[in-house]
This record gives sequence, structure tokens and C-alpha cells, in this order.
Amino acid sequence: MTIGDPKNFINDPPSRGIVLVVDDNPANLQVLSSFLDQSSFEVWAARSGEKALQRLENDDLPDLILLDVMMPGINGFETCKHLKSNPRLQDIPVIFMTALSETAEKVKGLQLGAVDYITKPFQYEEVLVRIENHLKLRNLTKTLSAKNAELQQTQTQLIQAEKVAALGQLTAGIAHEVNNPINFIAGNLNFVEQYVQQVLSLLYLYQKYFPEPPDEIQIVIQKGELNFLLDDLSKIIQSMRVGTERVTEIVSYLNNFSRHREVGKKLANLHEGLESTLLILGHRFKQKAHHPAIQLVKEYGKLPLVECFPGEINQVFMNLICNAIDAIEETYKSSDLDINYQHAGVIKIKTEVVGEQVILRIADNGSGINKAESTKIFDAFYTTKPVGKGTGLGLSIAYQIVVNNHQGKLTYHSQPGEGIEFIIELPIR
Repeated sequence: MTIGDPKNFINDPPSRGIVLVVDDNPANLQVLSSFLDQSSFEVWAARSGEKALQRLENDDLPDLILLDVMMPGINGFETCKHLKSNPRLQDIPVIFMTALSETAEKVKGLQLGAVDYITKPFQYEEVLVRIENHLKLRNLTKTLSAKNAELQQTQTQLIQAEKVAALGQLTAGIAHEVNNPINFIAGNLNFVEQYVQQVLSLLYLYQKYFPEPPDEIQIVIQKGELNFLLDDLSKIIQSMRVGTERVTEIVSYLNNFSRHREVGKKLANLHEGLESTLLILGHRFKQKAHHPAIQLVKEYGKLPLVECFPGEINQVFMNLICNAIDAIEETYKSSDLDINYQHAGVIKIKTEVVGEQVILRIADNGSGINKAESTKIFDAFYTTKPVGKGTGLGLSIAYQIVVNNHQGKLTYHSQPGEGIEFIIELPIR
């Protein structure tokens, strides 16, 4: 074999990198190692495909692989196939080394995932330029990937902020619009009760001093069942008072959910946030024509006030509980209705304090997720829902809020067919 003189190759030295050379010929290994070492590369050597794959089982990985085609045992093509089937190794560029010039062989290697070919006998300039170019390309790909991830994260944060703000404004607006008329009704109920009592007192006086009214009045009293009306009127007013108090409570929950007037972190009661969220989603727990009611199980521990962004944490509750309801509804659609009534959906919410952390668990008995999906569950825009049913942002936003904005943790446990449990860990301070 012939090698160009390194002294005649004038160029800026390439960036340092690790190159794994796989060749069964010791002379080839020695020659390649010698001039790559002179060019500031760190060289690893393996004399067979089997030994190369064994070495790649370690945590440290090379930046590029020079792989001989013709080797005893596992040849270069088989070795490349193993590399590209392994998620840890598939991004490492592979350059084949061969004395064969047949186009079919080169096409086969490129189809297996190789990025280039180097022909034997080696030319120093060719080897170095090809390695340098592919390492530069790999570094550029990594940079673009990092920039893309950063851009995606920024985009998710912007969407998160917009969704939180929009939902907060919506609930705050509804609370404001409902609050005015209900205050009017609640305030006037006091006067209605006073006026009715005065009219009743007057009627009782008439009955006392005119026990025998004319026949026409007696007929009206009998038809209208006056005694029943007088008794039921007080009950109706009391029911109206209970109703207005309930609406006032709902308005309070809506205001608690939106927390639209607050800026910065506040000490918040997380149970109030959960109750506000459950109130808003209450209609989705009820029995429908195509499925039974979803059972809600609450196991609340004694929680201290937690320093957080209350509106954002409520958004997390909303996303996780909505996902749990969606998962249960999907199981109803995909199975027999009679079976559904025997195995109705259950959502369980549990809270507790562990050390300086507040732990909140939200679990459902839906379909769960498989192992392939589990690595992508918090990725932006990733969703398993049908088109039009979800944006794939709910869990990504929840993760951003809990981990980035509150220095907490958001994890999960799931078994396909057995549901999923999300665990939120938040520092108390």
C-alpha cells in the first residue's frame, strides 16, 4: 500500500476526535493509527467486527468508525447492520474501507447506513479529508439538533404562557360575569324574605280577625291550597339562598383557578387548586349515553401552603386530569359497554408531604402507554390521540411548569392496559 507524505499535506489541523479503526490486517491498523495520531486524532483499534461491537458496549463512544469490508467472522456489512440497529450507535458515521471497486458493493454499504468509502491502497490526503469532512458534518448536525431543541423548547414555553394566560382570562371573565348578577340576586333575597314575612304576617292577621271570609275568597283559598303555598314559599326562598351560595362558591373556585391578579410566586393551598380544577371538569365525570360515570377517589393528606405560581400549577392539574379522563373515555370506546359498567373508570388523586416536598399523584385505570411511547411522552407536539383531539402540548407544558418553573419533578408509572400514574413533586419553599 502507498501513503502520501504527511509533510506535503498543508492544511489546518482538524478538530480532535476519536476514530475507531476496524480491520483484521495489523499493517493497515498500524498505518492508519500512525498518521491519524499525527493529525491529533485519538485512535481506537479493533481487529474484527465482534471485537468492535464489544468495545462499543462501553459508555465511551467514538466520533467516527473506519470499517473494513472484507473480514473473517462478521464482515463489514454485517457489523454496520448491527451498528445501525442500535439506537446508541446509529448516529456514529461509518466509512467503509475496501479494495473492491464494484458499484454494487458500494451501493450495498451506503444502503446499510455508511456515509462514505475509502479505497485501498490508502492515500493520506484522501483519508484525512474524508474523516474531517464527515466529523464537521456530524458536529454541524449536532449543533442544528441542539438549536432545534432549544427553538422547540422556546416555542413550547410561549405556547404554555399563552395557554395559561388565555385560560386564566377565560375563567376570570366567566367569574366576573357570573359574580355581578349572583351578587344582585343574593343581596335582594334578603329583602324578598323580609317582604314575604310581612305579607304572611298580614295574611295571618286577616285570618285571625276575619275567620269567615266571603264564599268567593274561600273558593280561591281552597283551589290554591293557601296553607301549602304559605309553607312552601319559605322553603323555596331557602333553596334559592342555598343555590346562590353554591354559585358564589363556584365563582370563588374560578377566581382561584385563574389567579389572574397575581404576579410572581405566592403561598398557595394546592387542595383549593385541585378542587377548582375538578369543579370546572365536573361535567366530564358524569354518566353519558355511551359510558358510565367516572369515579373520583380523593386521598388528601395535610399539606402546608406551597410557594408556587398558582395559576401555572392549576394548569398542570387541568392537563393531567383531562388526560386521565380522555384515557378512560378511549377505553370505553374500544371495548364492550356491558364490560365498561362492570369495570368503570376511576381517577385517584392522592396528596402527601415527604420531607421538604409535596407529592401529588394523579392516577387513572385507562389503557396506559407502551414502552415505545414512554420515551416521547413529554415531547412537544407528541400525542397518541386522534387528529383533532389533542395538540400534544399538555404533558410538555406540565413538564415545563413543574421542572423548569418550580424546580420540581414530574414522573410517571404505567403498564399497558392498567392505566398510568403521574407523580408531581414540588418543593414547599
